[in-house]
Amino acid sequence: MAVLDVSGLTMSFADKKLYDDANFQLERGEHMGVVGQNGAGKSTLIKILIGQLLPVDGRVQWQKNTKIGYLDQYVDIPAGMNLIDFLHTAFADLYAINDQMNQLYQDYATKMDDRLLTRAGRLQEELDAHNFYGLETEIERVMAGLGLNELGKEHVVAEMSGGQRSKIILAKMLLENPDVILLDEPTNYLDTAHIEWLIEYLNDFAGAAMIISHDYDFLERVTNTIVDVSFGKITKYRGSFKQAMRQKEEKKALQEREYEKQQEVIDKAEHFIRKNKAGSKSTMAKSREKMLARMTRIDPPEDNLKASFNFPYENTGSANALRVENIQAGYGKPLLAPVTFSMTGGEKLLFSGFNGVGKSTLIKTILGKIPALSGTSTFSPSAKISYFDQDLIWDDPTKAPLQTIQDQFPTMLPKTIRQRLAKAGINAANAQKPMNLLSGGEQTKVKLALLELTPSNFLILDEPTNHLDDETKEGLKRALQNFPGNLILVSHEQSFTNGWLDKVLNVEKLSLKK
Repeated sequence: MAVLDVSGLTMSFADKKLYDDANFQLERGEHMGVVGQNGAGKSTLIKILIGQLLPVDGRVQWQKNTKIGYLDQYVDIPAGMNLIDFLHTAFADLYAINDQMNQLYQDYATKMDDRLLTRAGRLQEELDAHNFYGLETEIERVMAGLGLNELGKEHVVAEMSGGQRSKIILAKMLLENPDVILLDEPTNYLDTAHIEWLIEYLNDFAGAAMIISHDYDFLERVTNTIVDVSFGKITKYRGSFKQAMRQKEEKKALQEREYEKQQEVIDKAEHFIRKNKAGSKSTMAKSREKMLARMTRIDPPEDNLKASFNFPYENTGSANALRVENIQAGYGKPLLAPVTFSMTGGEKLLFSGFNGVGKSTLIKTILGKIPALSGTSTFSPSAKISYFDQDLIWDDPTKAPLQTIQDQFPTMLPKTIRQRLAKAGINAANAQKPMNLLSGGEQTKVKLALLELTPSNFLILDEPTNHLDDETKEGLKRALQNFPGNLILVSHEQSFTNGWLDKVLNVEKLSLKK
């Protein structure tokens, strides 16, 4: 039985149509992977399903009383709220019932009205039915599974990195135990051990799920059906991710054969028409014209848009690019042991280690964005640094990429900006769409396009591959390999970093966390 029925779904922004008359169902117990290139409309689809966006046309119908859990990266969290209090909000209704029950017992103590005792008893039964007295144990289980114990229960959410914040939002959603789980890139900020825990959780989850991810190994292990969002269509395939991709390739090959076969028929007919339109066979030529007019044309298979990057290089006259001496990073108290390293011109360095260990904090300390607790970092006097921060935060998220870049480079022609965005994989429609309506992958592409507009000789990139599709990752890897200057790269994706970086600093080994 379908818990979700989508029919006739049509959605477009400006001159770009994301999907046209799309239809699919999410059945009870199905774990559906949602795949497609950045900008194809995957995140938009989820927002339509939960009612954050209205489609141009079509119907989205959930089964009545379905409880939906959505991993919303941008949820508002009250200022000053700490981690454990935020997780408790997953059970706000049960805590409210508990407060009400305790008040009834207090009132009974003074009024001795048996009706109060009866009402309190009913509330007690409701709490027991929802395992209220086992909630703390369940919170501990999820915190341990997602690695939140390392952050500390009293850690204020506002002081967390984007990755840490995403993990606690995921934890709260899982604790709410919804009927349907909607996840948008859930593995971006998880380490291998925590991804393994999430895989086990999802495989044990009896409800339905829709999971957007570019981590195809993850999808292979947690899904039993796939919807592919590409070229204005939503196509559902049954089976694992690998099985779905085989079906897609077979479908593409069949379309290619049918397209070529039809083109041969069209070419022969058009040749016949040109040759005989005015001769003795003109009647036959007109018949061929009518045949072509009635023919349903087969479209050729489309290929994915390929993003390409080129980071402009500015020469440096120094052989010594960076010297870090006994630097200690942290907020108030050190996260890491003192670290010392140096980089010569052109060297490329990887910061490795689990998420939350302090890689981003160390980067910001080296850059001087966070005061060092001890030690120093010294860049070459001729260093021109370009820094990519993993958090997708904009001065004005209602502005489009075109305007955002124009504000930073006011003398640059709009045509030049559009060309740069197009090379990064941002089409004309998305170039004029508000930033907060773009997917995480599209926003990342805009940030990378901005980096391309200023020559540098030292790139520092903190988790640049989060949200990116495979084609864009390959384009970014080529650009970084070809960049003649220095690079410090923070990344947890071994498939992206293997085999081409000069040095590795394992930040995990420097951790002072207990």
